[in-house]
This record gives sequence, structure tokens and C-alpha cells, in this order.
Amino acid sequence: MIKSTVTLSQVKENIKKMQQKSVFVTLNLGRNKYVSFSGTLTGVYPALFTVEPFDKNFKGKTSYSYSEYMCGRVRLKETQ
Repeated sequence: MIKSTVTLSQVKENIKKMQQKSVFVTLNLGRNKYVSFSGTLTGVYPALFTVEPFDKNFKGKTSYSYSEYMCGRVRLKETQ
């Protein structure tokens, strides 16, 4: 795991600011496999956050832990 320069509380605050906004999610699945989709960050909970994809046929995981975000496995970018 790569050592992160931000703390868990800073990550939670950054994600909380994006709640109920459109985000672009990029997932690193390992072995050079990436999945990207757009959605709405719907829930922010103490241990995880959830993203509801705009594509209703999306067959993937839509809840992520803060450690996945801190390690770079999940990347979020706020869209307009």
C-alpha cells in the first residue's frame, strides 16, 4: 500500500463535499484493468460511501471504503 499524505478525516471531508453531486468514477481492478462510469454520490457513511451510476444496467460494485480511495483504487472527479 502506498503511504497517503492526507488523513482519513480529510478524505471524509472531501468526499462529503461531493455528496449529491455528479461524479466520474475510475476503478482500478488490477492487472491493468480499469472501469469508468458517471454517477451521483448518494451516500456518505462512517465506513464507506456509495455511488449510484447513471447507467441502470451497470453490473459493478457501487459502494467503496475510504481506504480504497486513499490507496488510489477508486478515483472520484466532480463533474458539472
